[in-house]
Amino acid sequence: MKKVWKLFSVLIVMTVLTGMLAACSGTTGGSSKVSVGIVLPTKDEPRWVQDEQRFKDALADSDYTTEILFSQGSSAKEKENVETLLNKGIEVLIIAPHDGAAAGSAVEAAKKEGVTVIAYDRLITETDAIDYYVTFDSLAVGAAQGQYLIDSAEGKNVPLYLYAGASSDNNAFLFFEGAWKVLQPKIADGTFVIANSSEAEALKDKQELTRDELGKILGQVTTNWDPNEAKNKAQTHLTAAAANLKGDVAVLAPNDGTARSIADVFGTDSDISSFVVTGQDAEKASIQYIIDGKQSMTVFKDVRTLVADAIDMAIDILDDKKPATTGSYNNGKVDVKAKQTDVIVVDEENVKKELIDSEYYEASEFKGL
Repeated sequence: MKKVWKLFSVLIVMTVLTGMLAACSGTTGGSSKVSVGIVLPTKDEPRWVQDEQRFKDALADSDYTTEILFSQGSSAKEKENVETLLNKGIEVLIIAPHDGAAAGSAVEAAKKEGVTVIAYDRLITETDAIDYYVTFDSLAVGAAQGQYLIDSAEGKNVPLYLYAGASSDNNAFLFFEGAWKVLQPKIADGTFVIANSSEAEALKDKQELTRDELGKILGQVTTNWDPNEAKNKAQTHLTAAAANLKGDVAVLAPNDGTARSIADVFGTDSDISSFVVTGQDAEKASIQYIIDGKQSMTVFKDVRTLVADAIDMAIDILDDKKPATTGSYNNGKVDVKAKQTDVIVVDEENVKKELIDSEYYEASEFKGL
């Protein structure tokens, strides 16, 4: 009987040890520990799907594990994603928020757990629960878009149609602010005439706008980063526009998805002689539009560099090193240390050099290049 009890005891010990070893395994499945948690805003935009793969590739050869979750345009889902990652023991959270202000509660939960928070591409506002921000220079993006319209303008009284991203996204404010600062002097001197925003028209003599003033304009011209909403707004604006607000026009579109939708609308209006339309993100579909002469330019933000910056920062934190930063952004609560990445204007003149020769895309992915 004693031998039976000894054998039974050994079996219990072995079972417990086996369970402990399984719990300590380094996989990202089940409840196993994850080093870096990444939360991206949606799978419905090509940009973020590309980021997902690049994050996976960037950590593939390291000793650290990662899990990437998508919020699908929902702040509630975003918070749930962060909680899921916290339960898996993450030490670093990289998050591109759906809504910069609403994301505060999610990152505050992470900070309470001692997790280092890196805001990725979009700043999280009105909270001190952010440690770092990895971003492209958003003001420079908008300035590049605005300058392109200026360089393309001929004569005076060129109708200017303004569009912006989502009012919930801090970057949308920065993009528009950057564009407004370079466009406003040319609105004031009569080069451009604002065609689709009474709020912008009322503020046309002010180069420096407050957040509230920017918000009033965005309230009229927001696309919410939604191509369908951009299409509907463009159709409404052109239907309402007088003859003197058509002809050869300039269009400030915030990103490539909205640019293509807006271009499709302007391209089918018989009273529009020509249009110059901006974009952002160098999406494949928009590169084809540029090659075909349907979209004028895009601001190329080399996501490879941004992903590398974010992962390098995360690894430094995991290795107990201080990450390198190049500036800071005030988020309404604190100054957040930031690592900035440069942007490049791409149009038909340099598309091959910047996107094909740099191996960002392959020539075979496009027609007529």
